[in-house]
Amino acid sequence: MNETLTASVGGVAEIVVAGRYNGPAGSGNGGYTCGLVAAAYGVAPAEVTLRRPPPLDTPLDVRDDGVYDGDVLVATVTPADLTDVTPPMFAGYVQARAAEHRYAGLRDHPFPTCFVCGPDRADGLHLHPGPVETGGVATGWTPGDDVSQEMVWAALDCPGAWALLQTDEAPIVLGRLAVEILSLPRPGTPCVVTGWRRAEREGRKHYAGTALHDAAGTLLAKGRATWIALQSSGAS
Repeated sequence: MNETLTASVGGVAEIVVAGRYNGPAGSGNGGYTCGLVAAAYGVAPAEVTLRRPPPLDTPLDVRDDGVYDGDVLVATVTPADLTDVTPPMFAGYVQARAAEHRYAGLRDHPFPTCFVCGPDRADGLHLHPGPVETGGVATGWTPGDDVSQEMVWAALDCPGAWALLQTDEAPIVLGRLAVEILSLPRPGTPCVVTGWRRAEREGRKHYAGTALHDAAGTLLAKGRATWIALQSSGAS
């Protein structure tokens, strides 16, 4: 970790991933957790690496060299440069909403209670990214009154996975996420989240990009992620 990143930034001594912000059952949503970690260190743009599944409802110590659950390292953070992340052509809000009907997770979802994209969640973000003609996947999102840096990180998480899962077998989990937020979306304002494959897979590692635009096509945030296949096969 960059030596300038210390736990004293902002006076944050610990973070807690509340139980409702789960990804896989029993662990924190990767994007939301990464957003909490970045905020704790006051780093932006930031890249957060998850070293283990983030536990829920557990005080995690924010130390100079990372976030810990007792003596177990959970996450580390460094400053990030996202100049290499270029979103594909903007899909458009109408097209993004139409794509939701083609969301593969409606038929088969490895983590159906995920706060961000789980079809079984009544209180989540309800992101259902489906394939679009401009490439990758897209979904509509209207942020609520609780819009925050962490919510933007969460929104830029799962659509990247579903861009990969159009051609790869599940399941995959987030290993690393870098995010640059240009402007927080306004509560109640329709937005579009897109995801796309950034590079060919390397063994169990898969690479995705994500972006958040307002309905007019103004870029609000973008992300770069590394996803890890839980089981290696010819198609995962």
